[in-house]
Amino acid sequence: MMARSPEGEVALRDSKARFHSYLHGGTSSLLSTLIVFPVYKTVFRQQIHNIQVHRAVEQLHREGLLKLYRGVAPPLLMRTLNGTLLFGLQDTFLRLLSGPSVIPHSFLPAVAGLGVGLVEAVVFTPFERVQNVLQSGHNDRRLPTLKSVLVKLKAQRVSSGYYRAFLPVAARNSLGSGLYFGLKGPLSAAVAGQGLSPLASSFVSGTLTSMAISLSLYPLSVLVANMQVGVQAEAKGVTACWRMLWKSRQRSVVLLYRGGALVILRSCITWGITTAIYDTQQKRSG
Repeated sequence: MMARSPEGEVALRDSKARFHSYLHGGTSSLLSTLIVFPVYKTVFRQQIHNIQVHRAVEQLHREGLLKLYRGVAPPLLMRTLNGTLLFGLQDTFLRLLSGPSVIPHSFLPAVAGLGVGLVEAVVFTPFERVQNVLQSGHNDRRLPTLKSVLVKLKAQRVSSGYYRAFLPVAARNSLGSGLYFGLKGPLSAAVAGQGLSPLASSFVSGTLTSMAISLSLYPLSVLVANMQVGVQAEAKGVTACWRMLWKSRQRSVVLLYRGGALVILRSCITWGITTAIYDTQQKRSG
């Protein structure tokens, strides 16, 4: 048997490392999604119906346990695929950018994250669209099943059907991914310097990073949810929808951020767990 050349060994290690990035990203996202879905659905009801948290919880309680996880399939699939691409593509893009470049090395993770965010928007906007339609109580009678939602959206134009709210989704995902990968490493190193274990450092860095992202990009998430929940064929544009949303919140930042506390909680749990699981798996495979 011929021995592998040093170049062949390096290529093999690179391939394994890239595969692990995709695999571990998907696994960590799947587990965190199952844990936090009830919190996510509570936040969604607040965003759509403009109600306080206890009212949203009462709605879900009245609907029962079976309906609590109604609509979980799209986000479960979306988050698993999202984690797979998010971590896998970021690692791939980062390796491509690691050669000679005018971009400072410390900025490369964030730049790679911006690119991943654009890819995410193209791939996952249809999933988010279906998820938002399914989770709205207003659509229960007209569109009671996943199949009925898919048929309805397919009959519409792409821009008002599956790719409704694509521009705000692309802006939110790109900025969010860029911030996550740009801040995660430095924060983890800073926390580890305080004497915490690697697992705790990853969890805390994921929590703090997600908190900053959620607070800054929450208005975009509210806009996306409100744009995607309707199924009318002729829908208004981004600017008109933003004006309607701002007016419906009585031009109040406080009301616009209704549900923000639970978003922070959800993000802390989701990205704390996701980051901790991913980093731990990466270290073990490395």
